[in-house]
Amino acid sequence: MNENFFAYISRMRYIGRWSLMRNSLPENIQEHSHMVAVFAHALGVIRRDVFGKPCDPNAAAAVALFHDSSEILTGDLPTPIKYHSADIREAYKQVEDLACRQLLNTLPPELRPAYEELLVGETQEQLHDLVKAADKLSAYVKCIEERKAGNNEFLSAEKQSRRTLEESGMPEVAYFLEHFIPAFEKDLDELGTIE
Repeated sequence: MNENFFAYISRMRYIGRWSLMRNSLPENIQEHSHMVAVFAHALGVIRRDVFGKPCDPNAAAAVALFHDSSEILTGDLPTPIKYHSADIREAYKQVEDLACRQLLNTLPPELRPAYEELLVGETQEQLHDLVKAADKLSAYVKCIEERKAGNNEFLSAEKQSRRTLEESGMPEVAYFLEHFIPAFEKDLDELGTIE
């Protein structure tokens, strides 16, 4: 059947993240993908408007929206397993690619090329660095939120995520860390009201 794609995508909300950790604030891949899209768009705007490099922030956001869609079929493999070795990483990449191609087959043929670009195509490859950085930013913000909620379970993940972001060598990430991350430490009263 070639009309199941969006029904599958809507099931992203059933796939939990951080399964090996005690969560104060549960998160699913639909929520996560939304924040990754917001951050990827921001990094794309920063790349284009601050650093003057060609970038399509809208395409970055679209790729990010679908970046974990393979997990609808595979589930969310915990990070310690996924990144345990190069062999496991490569094997899981093949599983993710297969899952994405299976999802694409649930679209009518005339729609497949547009979504193939977002899931496994050239657009996805060109924007991989931004989406990967946005994914790491989302994880880092999740760790900050858990710490603020009194959950110390995420302290080492927070340090590791911050270190990875700082060592990325991406000026867009450094800009985001400097200008926007401090606000995530504030509560609503400290953020103030919109005037």
